[in-house]
Amino acid sequence: MKTNYLALCAIAGLLASTACGKKEEKKNAAPPPTPVSVVTASTTPAVYYDQYPATVVALKTVELRSQVTGFITSLNFQEGELVPAGKVLYEIDKRQFEGAYQQALANLRSAQASAQNAQVNQVRYQRLLQQDAVARQLAENASTTASTASAQVAAAQAAVTIARTNLGFATIKAPFAGRIGISQVRLGAQVSAGTTLLNTISSENPIAVDFAVNETNIQRFITLQDQKGAVSDSVLRFVLPSGQAYKQPGKIQTIDRAVDAQTGTITVRVQFANPQRQLKDGLSGVLKVLNTQSGSRLVIPNKAIVEQMGENFVYVALGDSAKQRKVQLGPRLRDDIVILSGIKNGDKIVTEGVQKLRDGGKIQVSAPGAAVAAPAGPPAAK
Repeated sequence: MKTNYLALCAIAGLLASTACGKKEEKKNAAPPPTPVSVVTASTTPAVYYDQYPATVVALKTVELRSQVTGFITSLNFQEGELVPAGKVLYEIDKRQFEGAYQQALANLRSAQASAQNAQVNQVRYQRLLQQDAVARQLAENASTTASTASAQVAAAQAAVTIARTNLGFATIKAPFAGRIGISQVRLGAQVSAGTTLLNTISSENPIAVDFAVNETNIQRFITLQDQKGAVSDSVLRFVLPSGQAYKQPGKIQTIDRAVDAQTGTITVRVQFANPQRQLKDGLSGVLKVLNTQSGSRLVIPNKAIVEQMGENFVYVALGDSAKQRKVQLGPRLRDDIVILSGIKNGDKIVTEGVQKLRDGGKIQVSAPGAAVAAPAGPPAAK
């Protein structure tokens, strides 16, 4: 019995030792390689734009207001049409202004006649005074009367000018060629001098687009403005609200005089040709400015980027392992992204399976375009 007991204990100890050895061996076994897909980082032409919210503005805009009071007697345009400079747009009842003008002319003629008579009397009394045939007082009075008459002529001439000006104000003309808006008054309406808004007219070709840039970027746009002859047609582009790109290129016309102290921005105005009148005053859109880093750049798929603690990394396949590299990102180009630093042309970049990787981890590279295989499981127990 004692011998059998000792044999059983020996067998049990041998089995326990074998089991522990297998557990330790399983514990120390390396994890299987992670299946991944890779692409080769390559340098390609990368053209991308900085985008700014922008508003279309007319280079010339004026509110038409009457400078005299009266009733509208004529509207000589179609609302919304293009009008040439000098076209008669509105007419105000002219009868009172024509009457005032005629009266001013009559007063001028009367003053001129009185002045002429006073001048004759002055000459006559001066001759008589030289002959000692009249009192000096009468000669001096004649000179005073002639001077007064001359002043009255000047006043009458000024009154004629005022009356003629008011008569001209009764006819309102287009100050420049542009598009007239919807009339704010109708035929027969009474308007007041300087207060009643009649209409608004604005120029359309050329036209401008205003946008705000951060004060840190002012020098960039000053440089573009100074390169008037060298700026490419693709540098400044406008995108319509529909998302359609406006075909005409733009050029910087002016940069505002000062930075807004509250927003830290400055307004830049870009001028565009508008032959088809496609751009309208007040239209909103996006102004695209060619980024200074456009050119031949290193580009990889955006899905290869791993973000950790606010920093960006990629995994580079080196043989059968993956090494983590910190990268500096540039602009996104649809499904790709520009890499400014951290990797070089020709590096094999992991694009599939990055979430399962760790720095230095073993990898199994799939053929380009092939589905990534699932990681191999542990061997089946025999």
